[in-house]
Amino acid sequence: MGVRVVVMGVSGSGKSTVGRVVADALGASFVDGDDLHPAANVAKMAAGIPLTDADREPWLRAVGRTLADGDDTGVVVACSALKRSYRDLIRAEAPGTVFAELDGPRELLQERMIRPGHFMPASLLDSQLATLEPLQADEAGLRLDIAESPAELAAAIVDRVGRRVG
Repeated sequence: MGVRVVVMGVSGSGKSTVGRVVADALGASFVDGDDLHPAANVAKMAAGIPLTDADREPWLRAVGRTLADGDDTGVVVACSALKRSYRDLIRAEAPGTVFAELDGPRELLQERMIRPGHFMPASLLDSQLATLEPLQADEAGLRLDIAESPAELAAAIVDRVGRRVG
């Protein structure tokens, strides 16, 4: 079984960018968790309507199954995983998953959310920040400051999961 890593955080934290760098460094597959959302979830978010926990459950289980179904090279998924209960759902499907939480100031996150063509409006940032439950001491993972470059963040994640970049 390969590594199972979730690069997590609110929208704009750099999950997809960092996740791709981590996957490349590990020779693992990369999956953007946004691609696993049912169409109804995407439509709600695009309309500026926050998802409920009931909306998220099938998506989180799909994230977990994606990690569990990975091959020996491993899987890295970019997924918000904002609450402990969400991470528990992922872990129920894919035990041993390591979470890398990308954290930073609201102003920087807001600035990064302005992405043409992305379904997540900046107006939902406050909702995501209110929902966020940072990683807890008993959860396998690490918390990282998004002030660091994607390469530096990826190197810290790769180091944590037991391999070196390059």
